[in-house]
Amino acid sequence: MTRLDDLLTQIDHSRIPRHVAIIMDGNGRWANLRGRPRSDGHAEGVTSVHRAVEFSSDMGIEYLTLYAFSTENWNRPQEEVDTLMHLIGWAIERELPELLRNNVRIHLIGDIDRIPDDARRRLRNSEQATAHCTGLRLLMCLSYSSRWEITEAARRLARRVSDGDLDPESISEQSIADNLATAGIPDPDLLIRTGGEQRISNFLLYQIAYSELYFTNTLWPDFDKVAYAEAIIDFQQRERRFGKTSAQVNNN
Repeated sequence: MTRLDDLLTQIDHSRIPRHVAIIMDGNGRWANLRGRPRSDGHAEGVTSVHRAVEFSSDMGIEYLTLYAFSTENWNRPQEEVDTLMHLIGWAIERELPELLRNNVRIHLIGDIDRIPDDARRRLRNSEQATAHCTGLRLLMCLSYSSRWEITEAARRLARRVSDGDLDPESISEQSIADNLATAGIPDPDLLIRTGGEQRISNFLLYQIAYSELYFTNTLWPDFDKVAYAEAIIDFQQRERRFGKTSAQVNNN
């Protein structure tokens, strides 16, 4: 029995997280440790994306959100940004036939208009091509930050108030959620960050209020199905109370 097979026997398939979000960190360090250019790390990271999508689909996870490129990443060296944009567009186009075979639907989240034309065209085409799929929903966060998203939601609500279509006193938590980029999508049950850092980095700040956080030292290119299974097992060992006491949770 392989390590993965052993771990799969430990997973309670009745308690699979409905929505998993991942901060994919460590591509550059993975390459630096091997004396290779950072672009090689990003290319290896594409393989990990493939594994994560496949494993999520196999496990019956309904939503997988990947932090692919943050608003702050635009401040990286231009050569690296250009490489990333090309790689993201190329990779999603290359994976499209398999995504379709596996009934995976792509959603793009972020300030997509900032993405260069060629990459944006490939991404939009893939999103449209999978619009009919009913399996795993793959949310790709590109040119995204949570503060940007919340600011945009506030602007939309403010415009409605200014137009007289919305009473400020009627604005609720649900009103805000309905104006986020993830409107209609359940909040993540599990947030995974690879690469050893233990911070959220401006990712889904509103949505992860009660998500379980899992940090691993594994660099993203090395995050395989075994590492993913370990994260799910860890998740299943936690007690999710949502502000209640253990006694209240156990009595339900």
